[in-house]
Amino acid sequence: MPSDTPPAFDGKAFVRTLTTSPGVYRYFDADGELLYVGKAGNLRKRVGSYFLKPRLEPRIAAMIAQIARCEITVTRTEGEALLLESQLIKSLKPRYNIMLRDDKSYPYIYLSGGEDYPRLAFHRGAKNLPGRYFGPYPSTFAVRESLGLMQKLFKVRQCEDSYFRNRSRPCLQYQIGRCTAPCVGLVSKEDYASDVRHAEMFLGGRSSAVIDELAVAMEQASAGLDFERAAALRDQVAALRQLQAQHHVQGASADMDVIACRIESGLACVSVLFFRDGISLGTRDFFPRLPLDAEPADLLAQFVAQYYLDRPVPRELILGDDLPEQDMLADMLATQSGHAVELKSRVRGERARFLQMAERNAQASLTQRLASRQTLGTRFEDLQKLLELPEPPRRIECFDISHTRGELTVASCVVFGPEGPEKSHYRRFNIAGITPGDDYAAMHQALTRRFRKVAEGEGAKPDVLLIDGGGGQVAQALGVLKELGVAGIHVVGVAKGPARRAGEETLILVDQGREIHPGPTSPALHLVAAVRDESHRFAISGHRKRREKARERSVLEDVPGVGARRRAALLKTFGGLAGVEAAGVEELMRVKGIDRGLAERIYGALHG
Repeated sequence: MPSDTPPAFDGKAFVRTLTTSPGVYRYFDADGELLYVGKAGNLRKRVGSYFLKPRLEPRIAAMIAQIARCEITVTRTEGEALLLESQLIKSLKPRYNIMLRDDKSYPYIYLSGGEDYPRLAFHRGAKNLPGRYFGPYPSTFAVRESLGLMQKLFKVRQCEDSYFRNRSRPCLQYQIGRCTAPCVGLVSKEDYASDVRHAEMFLGGRSSAVIDELAVAMEQASAGLDFERAAALRDQVAALRQLQAQHHVQGASADMDVIACRIESGLACVSVLFFRDGISLGTRDFFPRLPLDAEPADLLAQFVAQYYLDRPVPRELILGDDLPEQDMLADMLATQSGHAVELKSRVRGERARFLQMAERNAQASLTQRLASRQTLGTRFEDLQKLLELPEPPRRIECFDISHTRGELTVASCVVFGPEGPEKSHYRRFNIAGITPGDDYAAMHQALTRRFRKVAEGEGAKPDVLLIDGGGGQVAQALGVLKELGVAGIHVVGVAKGPARRAGEETLILVDQGREIHPGPTSPALHLVAAVRDESHRFAISGHRKRREKARERSVLEDVPGVGARRRAALLKTFGGLAGVEAAGVEELMRVKGIDRGLAERIYGALHG
């Protein structure tokens, strides 16, 4: 009887068919899953090194044993092969390649364009709005800190356009000296444009030029006997000089990243120090999944190629190790960025000090992660014993509900794995169509939306599902899973203790008809409490954002015929929305552009 098993992959025979040209090779297993992507200057020689060597490292031998087929793509140059390899790794996420696990785009400071009174704002995502973007910054904190400095130094507005257009009097930012109130015309367009230009110069690294201009303006104001303006400019110059002294880094080039790597106990940390315009923007640590050949130089090479694939590249990269094919990598980055890029690993003076700083930071972060991983491993193993699971869970999800007296309900779903929170998998659900305050209905809706995809064969299924609540909430979860036909999930309710004290929580297993009281010393309860608290935090923050967004929206925006100008005229005439609500139809008609029909629609919208 013929066998349905496909023949084993003959690597030696396949190598004989290969070209000696540069290109990219891809290994797949019997199920069609991509195992590995690599590039080669000589495909026959490089792929042959996997199949013709008598002895291979255990990790590589384990991968070779799974290969069922190999695909190649021939390129014109080795540089093209390097670029294609980086693109494929980032998009396809092969099992045995380095993976950065950094899906979040980097934050920028955005200066809007095409407006009389531009605004500065935090921005993350596609840069498709008119205006100018400064960055990228390594963290949200760095952007917020810079925006705070901009408010103090140049007083350029940062409020949303909808808020700006509907002001009838200055807000708190004006009263504390952080805005010049362009919304109500307390600053001329010319003076505001000057503030914007100085802010733009400062963010672009031209702080010295800003100081020189302000110093000249200060002298002119003093000569013209405008001592109040001269004093304000003097204080601004002094603040700028102090800031320049604090943030300028001696020895840093205009644009430079310093990158160091440490590998230990199967984990790797890559630490990056960012310098832009001679100013330190801070650091960021990455914990990539290790590739097959886990050497620091190879890891750094793959990191640099992937990391700068779709990000701005500085003119200088200081690296902790000599990279293989370093010149080719520099050429690829230069082609992509449109300017020369230098990769340096043998440095002296201040650059050597920066590199030592990055290396110490990488080692400290790696040590901390290893300790945290060990603690998490203990907690996961203890949870396995407590719940009597066949093996430690690989994925834990927790749901929570947040609302204010039943309004604007938000459900959260957070995900934890053996290495901690997996924030890229977090989800929020805006709940609608239920009786306000019905937490059971809210939980039912959120769980249905989450697990409908699992029932359709999409998305990952958790091993343990935590529900912040008692038996009623757990029953909702079990009902949803039964309706959708999703099995194999251990559902656990997390109920607070009698005095609501930490460590006295009760774990409720409705389907098993039992309750567990682990006690405050239980590592498993520490894990459950951490996941529950994170879910609670994520739900509350989502609810607050939804509530703030609802408050920012004016009721007038929903009235047909009331655009931005008429809305601003109404608010200015009556001193705010409360004044508009108190006005009658005849009073509303006195506002320019509002006839009786529109006045009646406005009155009706405000009074139900």
